[in-house]
Amino acid sequence: MKESEHENQNAPLSYHGARRILWLVFLLVVLWFVLRSLQPLVLLFALVFLLAMVLNPIVVWLSGSCRIPRFVSVILLMFALIAVAGTIVLFAIPPLARQTQELVHNAPGVWQGIRTRIESLTHNYPAVREALPRSDEIAGKVGAAAGTVGSILLRSTIGLVGGAASIVFALLLLVFVLANPRPLVAAYLALAPDRYREQAHRTLARLMRQMTAWARGVAINGVITGFSIGALLWLIGLQPALIFGVFAFLGEFLPNIGAFLVSIPILLVALSMGATKFWLALGVIVLVYQIELNVLVPGVLGKEMRLHPVNILFFTLATATMFGLLGVFLAVPAAALVQIVIDEFYLRPRNPDYAALDREAAALVEGKK
Repeated sequence: MKESEHENQNAPLSYHGARRILWLVFLLVVLWFVLRSLQPLVLLFALVFLLAMVLNPIVVWLSGSCRIPRFVSVILLMFALIAVAGTIVLFAIPPLARQTQELVHNAPGVWQGIRTRIESLTHNYPAVREALPRSDEIAGKVGAAAGTVGSILLRSTIGLVGGAASIVFALLLLVFVLANPRPLVAAYLALAPDRYREQAHRTLARLMRQMTAWARGVAINGVITGFSIGALLWLIGLQPALIFGVFAFLGEFLPNIGAFLVSIPILLVALSMGATKFWLALGVIVLVYQIELNVLVPGVLGKEMRLHPVNILFFTLATATMFGLLGVFLAVPAAALVQIVIDEFYLRPRNPDYAALDREAAALVEGKK
């Protein structure tokens, strides 16, 4: 029996096998077009399922340790989240709105200061004048870039939210998923073939653990980074420091590109206030993000996620291309899911010698034979 199976595995591709492959390719293409046509809906469900994975341990703790029924635990958790959001709106939004108005009001002066600094630089260094475009061209490019970013934000927001009704729908969906997730998990396991049931179980379990660790780590990093940048910018007299601190916190949820997007408005405002402010602001950004990169990320996220920065960057660009700016929130979960699936369904059954592979990779990188 084993010999016949071995012969069948090494046999040439038959007409029946080729037809099955063609049908599989056709179904994958159809599935791709369907998913592309349902991008906002797919993004909404993906974000809800991700949030459900993050919140599920809290519901389990409430229903287990506190002896509260699961549905009641979910309702209490929703009320707690709404209370936190309401508190933020009441106490944090007014100063944020005031500083935003101040920033918008001072925008012409900020831009005039930037133009003055650029003209002074080009006057003192003629070579720089030839390399840089004129200030009017810079303004046009900055305006076009801002318009593009605004269009992406608007398109993503309208496509995902579409008004208060979609927000209510997302909250109801989150409640239903958290209140009774067992049928969804059972359906996922039922779809997996019997021989892959164990791998499917481990994949979901690992993904849930990693998403919980990722959300906790990103929140901790965001609070530390946002507070550090806001406080240091306030100390050097760069306003609106609170706005920039909030930007830094939100930037932690956009892997790789978050720090870059946060740095641009800070440096532009600092440049309009003079060279000293610019270098101080640049020092603050470099200091805070170097500490985060070398201390916070390895300590909080590195042990659990074990994702290479190249993988995260690829999925950041891929999710942004597919779903817009809001899709970037799915970059790390998507990278983690793909890594776990490859590990469970391909690498673990082969049981590779990772130590030998690492030595071989080191020899190749170092140019050794």
